[in-house]
Amino acid sequence: MDTTQRSTTVALPRPSRRTAVAATALGAAALLVAPDRADAHGRGHGGRLPETVRLPDGIQPEGITSGPGTRFYVGSLNDGRIVTGDLAKGSRSVRVLLPGATGRQLRGLRWDGRSGLVWAVGNVGTVAHVWAVDARRGTVVADVVVPGGGFLNDLDVTQRTVWVTDSRVDRLTAIDLDRRGRPASTTPRFVPLTGAWPGYDGTNLAANGIRVTRGVALLDHSSAGGLWAADPRTGRVREVPVSGGPGIVGGDGLELRGSTLYVVRGSGQAEVSVLSLSCGHRGWAARWRGALTDPTLDVPSTATLAGGALWAVNARFGVASPATARYWVTRLPAR
Repeated sequence: MDTTQRSTTVALPRPSRRTAVAATALGAAALLVAPDRADAHGRGHGGRLPETVRLPDGIQPEGITSGPGTRFYVGSLNDGRIVTGDLAKGSRSVRVLLPGATGRQLRGLRWDGRSGLVWAVGNVGTVAHVWAVDARRGTVVADVVVPGGGFLNDLDVTQRTVWVTDSRVDRLTAIDLDRRGRPASTTPRFVPLTGAWPGYDGTNLAANGIRVTRGVALLDHSSAGGLWAADPRTGRVREVPVSGGPGIVGGDGLELRGSTLYVVRGSGQAEVSVLSLSCGHRGWAARWRGALTDPTLDVPSTATLAGGALWAVNARFGVASPATARYWVTRLPAR
Protein backbone atom coordinates (compact mmCIF):
# COMPACT_ATOMS: atom_id res chain seq x y z
CA MET A 1 0.00 0.00 0.00
CA ASP A 2 1.28 3.47 -0.85
CA THR A 3 -0.68 6.35 0.65
CA THR A 4 1.44 8.88 -1.20
CA GLN A 5 -0.03 7.95 -4.57
CA ARG A 6 -2.46 10.39 -6.09
CA SER A 7 -6.04 9.33 -6.73
CA THR A 8 -7.75 9.60 -10.07
CA THR A 9 -11.20 11.15 -9.89
CA VAL A 10 -14.19 8.97 -10.71
CA ALA A 11 -17.87 9.28 -10.01
CA LEU A 12 -19.83 7.04 -7.68
CA PRO A 13 -19.64 3.44 -9.03
CA ARG A 14 -22.06 2.90 -11.88
CA PRO A 15 -22.66 0.34 -14.60
CA SER A 16 -19.92 0.63 -17.20
CA ARG A 17 -18.44 -1.07 -20.22
CA ARG A 18 -15.76 -3.44 -19.00
CA THR A 19 -12.46 -3.32 -20.88
CA ALA A 20 -9.45 -5.57 -20.74
CA VAL A 21 -6.52 -4.05 -22.60
CA ALA A 22 -3.88 -6.51 -23.79
CA ALA A 23 -0.54 -5.79 -25.44
CA THR A 24 2.18 -8.14 -26.65
CA ALA A 25 5.46 -7.82 -28.49
CA LEU A 26 3.56 -8.59 -31.71
CA GLY A 27 1.01 -5.82 -31.30
CA ALA A 28 -1.99 -4.70 -29.26
CA ALA A 29 -5.62 -5.70 -29.11
CA ALA A 30 -8.67 -4.54 -27.17
CA LEU A 31 -11.01 -7.13 -25.67
CA LEU A 32 -14.52 -5.91 -25.00
CA VAL A 33 -16.77 -7.67 -22.52
CA ALA A 34 -20.53 -7.18 -22.59
CA PRO A 35 -21.56 -4.69 -19.87
CA ASP A 36 -23.29 -5.90 -16.73
CA ARG A 37 -25.81 -4.00 -14.68
CA ALA A 38 -26.21 -3.56 -10.98
CA ASP A 39 -28.84 -1.81 -8.91
CA ALA A 40 -28.17 0.96 -6.40
CA HIS A 41 -27.17 -1.61 -3.79
CA GLY A 42 -24.64 -3.36 -6.01
CA ARG A 43 -26.73 -6.47 -6.67
CA GLY A 44 -26.56 -8.05 -10.09
CA HIS A 45 -29.65 -8.60 -12.25
CA GLY A 46 -30.64 -11.89 -13.76
CA GLY A 47 -28.25 -13.91 -11.60
CA ARG A 48 -25.21 -11.95 -12.74
CA LEU A 49 -22.53 -10.91 -10.33
CA PRO A 50 -22.70 -7.20 -9.42
CA GLU A 51 -20.26 -4.89 -11.11
CA THR A 52 -19.42 -3.06 -7.87
CA VAL A 53 -20.02 -3.76 -4.20
CA ARG A 54 -20.39 -0.70 -1.99
CA LEU A 55 -18.43 -0.62 1.28
CA PRO A 56 -19.21 1.52 4.35
CA ASP A 57 -18.39 5.20 3.88
CA GLY A 58 -15.10 6.24 5.44
CA ILE A 59 -13.75 2.70 5.87
CA GLN A 60 -10.52 3.49 3.95
CA PRO A 61 -10.06 -0.08 2.68
CA GLU A 62 -6.70 -1.62 1.79
CA GLY A 63 -6.72 -5.42 1.97
CA ILE A 64 -9.27 -7.85 0.53
CA THR A 65 -9.49 -11.64 0.65
CA SER A 66 -12.23 -14.18 -0.02
CA GLY A 67 -13.53 -17.64 0.85
CA PRO A 68 -15.33 -19.85 0.99
CA GLY A 69 -17.08 -19.25 -2.32
CA THR A 70 -17.95 -15.59 -2.82
CA ARG A 71 -17.67 -14.61 0.85
CA PHE A 72 -15.23 -11.67 1.13
CA TYR A 73 -13.40 -9.70 3.82
CA VAL A 74 -12.03 -6.13 3.67
CA GLY A 75 -9.84 -4.43 6.27
CA SER A 76 -9.80 -0.76 7.29
CA LEU A 77 -6.94 1.71 7.51
CA ASN A 78 -9.23 4.09 9.34
CA ASP A 79 -10.10 2.10 12.46
CA GLY A 80 -8.86 -1.46 11.91
CA ARG A 81 -12.27 -3.07 11.48
CA ILE A 82 -12.94 -6.00 9.15
CA VAL A 83 -16.17 -6.09 7.17
CA THR A 84 -17.49 -9.17 5.42
CA GLY A 85 -20.19 -9.92 2.87
CA ASP A 86 -21.09 -11.97 -0.17
CA LEU A 87 -19.82 -10.68 -3.51
CA ALA A 88 -22.69 -12.42 -5.29
CA LYS A 89 -25.30 -10.74 -3.08
CA GLY A 90 -23.77 -7.28 -3.20
CA SER A 91 -23.71 -4.34 -0.83
CA ARG A 92 -26.71 -5.27 1.32
CA SER A 93 -24.83 -8.33 2.58
CA VAL A 94 -21.94 -6.29 4.03
CA ARG A 95 -21.61 -6.33 7.83
CA VAL A 96 -18.91 -5.81 10.46
CA LEU A 97 -16.98 -8.95 11.39
CA LEU A 98 -14.28 -7.42 13.61
CA PRO A 99 -15.17 -4.08 15.25
CA GLY A 100 -12.74 -1.20 14.94
CA ALA A 101 -10.26 -0.15 17.62
CA THR A 102 -8.54 3.16 18.31
CA GLY A 103 -5.16 3.42 16.61
CA ARG A 104 -5.43 0.14 14.69
CA GLN A 105 -4.75 0.00 10.93
CA LEU A 106 -5.15 -3.10 8.78
CA ARG A 107 -3.45 -3.68 5.45
CA GLY A 108 -3.08 -7.15 3.87
CA LEU A 109 -5.64 -9.91 4.58
CA ARG A 110 -5.59 -13.63 3.75
CA TRP A 111 -8.29 -16.26 4.39
CA ASP A 112 -7.22 -19.84 5.16
CA GLY A 113 -9.86 -22.47 4.47
CA ARG A 114 -8.25 -25.11 6.70
CA SER A 115 -8.57 -23.13 9.90
CA GLY A 116 -11.38 -20.74 8.97
CA LEU A 117 -9.11 -17.87 9.98
CA VAL A 118 -8.64 -14.49 8.33
CA TRP A 119 -5.05 -13.37 8.85
CA ALA A 120 -4.45 -9.61 8.91
CA VAL A 121 -1.33 -7.46 9.15
CA GLY A 122 -0.97 -3.88 10.27
CA ASN A 123 -0.24 -1.84 13.34
CA VAL A 124 -1.61 -0.27 16.49
CA GLY A 125 0.10 3.08 16.72
CA THR A 126 3.77 2.36 16.03
CA VAL A 127 3.61 -1.32 17.05
CA ALA A 128 3.44 -3.92 14.25
CA HIS A 129 0.94 -6.78 14.62
CA VAL A 130 -0.27 -9.90 12.85
CA TRP A 131 -3.77 -11.02 13.81
CA ALA A 132 -5.69 -14.25 13.26
CA VAL A 133 -9.47 -13.64 13.27
CA ASP A 134 -12.18 -16.28 13.26
CA ALA A 135 -13.96 -15.74 9.92
CA ARG A 136 -17.38 -16.68 11.32
CA ARG A 137 -17.40 -15.24 14.82
CA GLY A 138 -15.01 -12.29 14.44
CA THR A 139 -13.04 -13.27 17.55
CA VAL A 140 -9.29 -12.69 17.65
CA VAL A 141 -7.63 -16.11 17.93
CA ALA A 142 -4.06 -14.77 17.95
CA ASP A 143 -2.39 -11.37 18.19
CA VAL A 144 1.29 -11.58 17.31
CA VAL A 145 3.41 -8.52 18.09
CA VAL A 146 6.30 -8.18 15.62
CA PRO A 147 9.40 -6.66 17.27
CA GLY A 148 11.12 -4.07 15.09
CA GLY A 149 8.33 -4.09 12.53
CA GLY A 150 8.25 -0.98 10.37
CA PHE A 151 5.31 -1.22 7.95
CA LEU A 152 3.78 -4.68 7.70
CA ASN A 153 2.02 -4.66 4.35
CA ASP A 154 0.89 -7.97 2.92
CA LEU A 155 0.94 -11.70 3.63
CA ASP A 156 0.40 -15.17 2.29
CA VAL A 157 -0.45 -18.42 4.06
CA THR A 158 1.24 -21.71 3.19
CA GLN A 159 0.80 -25.15 4.72
CA ARG A 160 2.93 -24.44 7.77
CA THR A 161 3.77 -20.72 7.69
CA VAL A 162 2.30 -17.24 7.44
CA TRP A 163 4.71 -15.07 5.43
CA VAL A 164 4.56 -11.28 5.86
CA THR A 165 6.22 -8.41 3.98
CA ASP A 166 7.51 -5.26 5.65
CA SER A 167 7.81 -2.22 3.39
CA ARG A 168 10.31 -0.50 5.70
CA VAL A 169 12.38 -3.43 6.93
CA ASP A 170 14.07 -5.69 4.36
CA ARG A 171 12.96 -9.02 5.77
CA LEU A 172 10.16 -11.56 5.68
CA THR A 173 8.32 -12.20 8.92
CA ALA A 174 7.31 -15.84 9.45
CA ILE A 175 4.69 -17.23 11.86
CA ASP A 176 4.67 -20.99 12.26
CA LEU A 177 1.41 -22.95 11.91
CA ASP A 178 0.35 -26.39 13.01
CA ARG A 179 -1.15 -29.00 10.68
CA ARG A 180 -4.61 -27.47 11.02
CA GLY A 181 -3.37 -24.01 10.03
CA ARG A 182 -3.63 -22.69 13.58
CA PRO A 183 -0.83 -20.61 15.15
CA ALA A 184 1.87 -22.91 16.52
CA SER A 185 3.76 -20.02 18.10
CA THR A 186 3.24 -16.35 18.85
CA THR A 187 6.96 -15.66 18.45
CA PRO A 188 7.75 -14.66 14.85
CA ARG A 189 10.84 -15.65 12.90
CA PHE A 190 12.67 -13.36 10.46
CA VAL A 191 14.36 -13.97 7.12
CA PRO A 192 16.47 -10.99 5.91
CA LEU A 193 16.16 -10.19 2.19
CA THR A 194 19.52 -10.20 0.40
CA GLY A 195 20.93 -10.53 -3.10
CA ALA A 196 19.50 -8.38 -5.89
CA TRP A 197 16.71 -6.94 -3.74
CA PRO A 198 16.50 -3.10 -4.20
CA GLY A 199 15.56 -2.64 -0.55
CA TYR A 200 14.34 0.17 1.64
CA ASP A 201 16.32 3.41 1.34
CA GLY A 202 14.89 5.19 4.37
CA THR A 203 12.24 7.12 2.47
CA ASN A 204 10.53 4.76 0.02
CA LEU A 205 8.17 1.82 0.38
CA ALA A 206 9.84 -1.45 -0.60
CA ALA A 207 8.33 -4.97 -0.33
CA ASN A 208 4.59 -4.94 -0.80
CA GLY A 209 2.59 -7.84 -2.27
CA ILE A 210 3.55 -11.47 -1.71
CA ARG A 211 2.45 -14.85 -3.04
CA VAL A 212 4.33 -18.06 -2.22
CA THR A 213 4.43 -20.83 -4.82
CA ARG A 214 6.69 -23.77 -5.58
CA GLY A 215 9.17 -22.89 -2.86
CA VAL A 216 9.63 -19.19 -3.69
CA ALA A 217 8.05 -16.00 -2.41
CA LEU A 218 7.07 -13.74 -5.30
CA LEU A 219 7.32 -10.08 -4.29
CA ASP A 220 6.75 -6.72 -5.88
CA HIS A 221 8.49 -3.48 -4.89
CA SER A 222 6.32 -0.37 -4.58
CA SER A 223 9.07 2.09 -5.50
CA ALA A 224 11.63 0.26 -7.64
CA GLY A 225 9.05 -1.82 -9.48
CA GLY A 226 9.85 -5.19 -10.95
CA LEU A 227 8.95 -8.71 -9.91
CA TRP A 228 11.19 -10.59 -7.50
CA ALA A 229 11.62 -14.19 -6.31
CA ALA A 230 12.86 -14.70 -2.74
CA ASP A 231 14.00 -18.00 -1.25
CA PRO A 232 12.07 -18.20 2.06
CA ARG A 233 14.83 -20.36 3.58
CA THR A 234 17.80 -18.11 2.82
CA GLY A 235 16.21 -14.75 1.94
CA ARG A 236 18.24 -14.51 -1.25
CA VAL A 237 16.33 -12.54 -3.91
CA ARG A 238 16.57 -12.67 -7.68
CA GLU A 239 14.76 -10.48 -10.18
CA VAL A 240 12.13 -12.20 -12.32
CA PRO A 241 12.50 -10.90 -15.89
CA VAL A 242 9.22 -9.63 -17.35
CA SER A 243 8.99 -9.64 -21.14
CA GLY A 244 6.57 -7.57 -23.19
CA GLY A 245 4.35 -4.65 -22.28
CA PRO A 246 5.39 -1.61 -20.24
CA GLY A 247 6.98 -3.71 -17.50
CA ILE A 248 6.14 -3.69 -13.80
CA VAL A 249 7.00 -0.18 -12.64
CA GLY A 250 5.31 -0.25 -9.23
CA GLY A 251 2.93 -2.61 -7.55
CA ASP A 252 0.66 -3.22 -4.59
CA GLY A 253 -1.20 -6.47 -3.90
CA LEU A 254 -0.56 -9.72 -5.77
CA GLU A 255 -3.04 -12.48 -6.59
CA LEU A 256 -2.11 -15.83 -8.11
CA ARG A 257 -4.10 -18.51 -9.92
CA GLY A 258 -2.04 -21.30 -11.45
CA SER A 259 0.55 -19.63 -13.68
CA THR A 260 -1.37 -16.32 -13.89
CA LEU A 261 -0.20 -13.54 -11.60
CA TYR A 262 -2.22 -10.35 -11.09
CA VAL A 263 -0.22 -7.28 -10.00
CA VAL A 264 -2.43 -4.48 -8.70
CA ARG A 265 -1.17 -1.12 -10.02
CA GLY A 266 1.81 -2.87 -11.57
CA SER A 267 2.04 -0.51 -14.53
CA GLY A 268 -0.61 2.14 -13.88
CA GLN A 269 -2.69 3.73 -11.14
CA ALA A 270 -6.06 2.46 -12.38
CA GLU A 271 -5.28 -1.05 -13.59
CA VAL A 272 -4.26 -4.58 -12.69
CA SER A 273 -1.38 -6.05 -14.70
CA VAL A 274 -1.73 -9.67 -15.82
CA LEU A 275 1.41 -11.82 -16.12
CA SER A 276 2.05 -15.41 -17.18
CA LEU A 277 4.67 -17.15 -15.02
CA SER A 278 7.06 -19.90 -16.01
CA CYS A 279 9.90 -21.67 -14.24
CA GLY A 280 12.72 -23.37 -16.13
CA HIS A 281 16.33 -24.37 -15.59
CA ARG A 282 17.31 -20.69 -15.63
CA GLY A 283 14.79 -19.79 -12.96
CA TRP A 284 11.55 -17.83 -12.99
CA ALA A 285 10.35 -15.64 -15.85
CA ALA A 286 7.16 -13.73 -16.60
CA ARG A 287 5.39 -12.49 -19.70
CA TRP A 288 3.17 -9.40 -19.66
CA ARG A 289 -0.27 -10.37 -21.03
CA GLY A 290 -2.17 -7.16 -20.54
CA ALA A 291 -3.87 -4.86 -18.07
CA LEU A 292 -7.38 -5.03 -16.64
CA THR A 293 -9.06 -1.69 -16.12
CA ASP A 294 -12.51 -0.17 -15.62
CA PRO A 295 -13.92 3.36 -15.16
CA THR A 296 -14.87 2.47 -11.57
CA LEU A 297 -11.28 1.74 -10.54
CA ASP A 298 -9.90 4.49 -8.30
CA VAL A 299 -6.40 3.61 -7.08
CA PRO A 300 -7.02 -0.08 -6.33
CA SER A 301 -4.79 -1.61 -3.66
CA THR A 302 -5.41 -5.38 -3.56
CA ALA A 303 -7.54 -7.97 -5.32
CA THR A 304 -9.02 -11.42 -4.77
CA LEU A 305 -10.36 -14.18 -7.03
CA ALA A 306 -13.90 -15.36 -6.32
CA GLY A 307 -16.89 -16.52 -8.34
CA GLY A 308 -14.84 -16.70 -11.54
CA ALA A 309 -13.92 -12.99 -11.37
CA LEU A 310 -11.17 -10.77 -10.00
CA TRP A 311 -12.38 -8.27 -7.38
CA ALA A 312 -10.26 -5.17 -6.73
CA VAL A 313 -10.83 -2.97 -3.69
CA ASN A 314 -10.50 0.77 -4.36
CA ALA A 315 -8.35 2.41 -1.69
CA ARG A 316 -8.73 5.84 -3.36
CA PHE A 317 -5.41 7.10 -1.91
CA GLY A 318 -5.37 10.89 -2.17
CA VAL A 319 -9.13 11.36 -2.19
CA ALA A 320 -10.46 14.42 -0.40
CA SER A 321 -11.84 13.69 3.10
CA PRO A 322 -10.98 9.95 3.19
CA ALA A 323 -12.67 9.49 6.59
CA THR A 324 -16.07 10.27 5.01
CA ALA A 325 -15.49 9.28 1.37
CA ARG A 326 -17.32 6.49 -0.46
CA TYR A 327 -15.54 3.20 -1.20
CA TRP A 328 -16.33 0.09 -3.19
CA VAL A 329 -15.04 -3.13 -4.72
CA THR A 330 -14.84 -3.44 -8.53
CA ARG A 331 -15.36 -6.68 -10.45
CA LEU A 332 -12.93 -7.41 -13.28
CA PRO A 333 -12.75 -10.33 -15.71
CA ALA A 334 -10.26 -12.96 -14.51
CA ARG A 335 -8.25 -13.32 -17.73
